[in-house]
Amino acid sequence: MQKAKVNKAKKSQVDFVLIIIIIILLSFGIVMVLSASAPSALAETGDSYTYVTKQAIFAVGGLAIMWFVSKIDYRIYKKFYWLIYWCSVGVLLLVLIPGLGINAGGARRWINVGFSQFQPSEITKIGMIIFYAGYLSDHKEDLRSFKKGFIYPLLWLMPPVLIALFIQNHLSVGIVMSAITFVMMLMAGCRLLYFVITGLVVGGGGIAALMAYFSMAGDSAGDSNFRLGRILNYMDPWQDPTGQGWQTIQSLYAIGSGGLFGVGLGESKQKYLYVSEPQNDFIFSILAEELGFVGCVVVIVLFALFIWRGILIAMKAPDMFGSLLATGITTLVMVQVVINIGVVTNTIPNTGMSLPFFSAGGTALVMLLGMCGILLNISKSRSKI
Repeated sequence: MQKAKVNKAKKSQVDFVLIIIIIILLSFGIVMVLSASAPSALAETGDSYTYVTKQAIFAVGGLAIMWFVSKIDYRIYKKFYWLIYWCSVGVLLLVLIPGLGINAGGARRWINVGFSQFQPSEITKIGMIIFYAGYLSDHKEDLRSFKKGFIYPLLWLMPPVLIALFIQNHLSVGIVMSAITFVMMLMAGCRLLYFVITGLVVGGGGIAALMAYFSMAGDSAGDSNFRLGRILNYMDPWQDPTGQGWQTIQSLYAIGSGGLFGVGLGESKQKYLYVSEPQNDFIFSILAEELGFVGCVVVIVLFALFIWRGILIAMKAPDMFGSLLATGITTLVMVQVVINIGVVTNTIPNTGMSLPFFSAGGTALVMLLGMCGILLNISKSRSKI
């Protein structure tokens, strides 16, 4: 009887290690938003604290939501995963509503809700994670089958990816959702061979089509298609130093200037209107300049610890749904971190991707902390880690 009480107490404990990691990342991120955004905020609004004030408000609200969500039994989401799926797809179409959808920079990714603007894809990401956690756990007996366990699940991925690509012009969110889905399917029990064969066929076809396009379009390819232009810029950003290569070059200057220990917190030169909107997608380059290689390693280690705790929670979850849910949330953070750092270091072609906990963006931060609340709730139901 006494042993049963002890085990029950252990299972009711939240993952305090994960909470500490989240608080450190969030605090670190707010400090960097303050440092990176001050010149831009002063130039745009006359107040150096505009962006960090909004970020801090959303951070407080996000922490409250994280606490609230951590009290909700995660199993309840499985009951509504089909409804959540259709809502996740439908919310992407809100950008088509006149007066609600916002077109900026050739993309229609934002909606205006009066007091704020946000990307509905942030809602879709968590919605798709819940859907696939429910769908795969309900069809676990079919996962070894090529048709029912591989083709059918991928068919449900197509609507949100196609909407993101052709309506919102948002390739990066399609990549993120696809990567999360693939990882969740593999962890659920789908055959790796199916992914390898499909990847070779699709990848080979894509490369062939790209080479054919280049051969027909010649040097004008980058001008006629901005994605191909980004690929050209990735290979040689100095071919257009004042155009598409500007952001990448300034980011590399910032990173290179940081050295081992950085120039000092708040002392970045590239944030003075060289790196465009340094508080957003390229905030890691400002961090590298001010805190150097050591600061970058500290941030990467913090993210690695977050991912480690997420993996442990997934492994110790009491059911398949909880395990896949934790896997999807952890993969989301991991993929966004890898893509963001890859872009700012010019390791991969430029694509819009925020850095979790760091990039300015209230709605994205609130959604992220809400997902952390789900992780914490799952952690209550697992054996002690």
